[in-house]
Amino acid sequence: MNATSSSPLLETQALTVSIAGRAICTGLDLGVGAGESLVILGRNGAGKSTLLTTLAGLRPPASGEILLGGESYAALGPRQAALRRGWLAQHRDDAFGATALETALTGRHPHLGRWHWESASDADIARRALAAVGLKGFEQRDVLTLSGGERQRLAVATLLAQSPQLYLLDEPIAHLDLNHQIALLELFAAAARAGDGTGPGVIMSLHDPGLALRFADRALLLYGDGRAELGPVAEMLTAERLSALYQHPLLAVEVDGRTSFIPR
Repeated sequence: MNATSSSPLLETQALTVSIAGRAICTGLDLGVGAGESLVILGRNGAGKSTLLTTLAGLRPPASGEILLGGESYAALGPRQAALRRGWLAQHRDDAFGATALETALTGRHPHLGRWHWESASDADIARRALAAVGLKGFEQRDVLTLSGGERQRLAVATLLAQSPQLYLLDEPIAHLDLNHQIALLELFAAAARAGDGTGPGVIMSLHDPGLALRFADRALLLYGDGRAELGPVAEMLTAERLSALYQHPLLAVEVDGRTSFIPR
């Protein structure tokens, strides 16, 4: 199955998401197509992770529909869904030792038949993914010996090896130092731009609105009380809106053509 060119990579129709009786969003209509990047912003506890988990098909919505290329998760099944969307969780555990290459290779599993082993081509894809996140030479390192930042980059490499049409990223730059934060965001931005509008779509949560303004096309603001606002980043990410979102006055500062937001 392949998503049709006329269908968004991901679409929500009248989506309502709630947790513990509290609404995260109500009646959300959203579409993300190839080559588009959407960032989700909100305070801690506003529901960014809950919404992303729901969009990934890992928890049911309170109401409404989520479609991947025009088809529901139920119709697709886990394997076909994994070929269409990749999921980067905010938290992960490594209960057992494995090498970085073995871990990255798990991203290839949706592409394999039930009784098939990873091929040399799969291993090459995994090695390129490791190199893309700065982990070349780490192939035989045990994941239990990696730092938090290295483990985060390995998780991204595993997702790159999966090669989905849509990336769902929950705080992808958590645990990373500044140079790796920018490198990772530039990596996904370049992937989205690839193929003249046919690159993968990206939906991610971030904490820094300045980086969101720099790397995303649209922003979804979650206020934590069921209210949500969606629009182009230039319209959504203003000092006035962000001050209301974070409930603290912010000042927009422009340096060398880039805008950052600092507390007043």
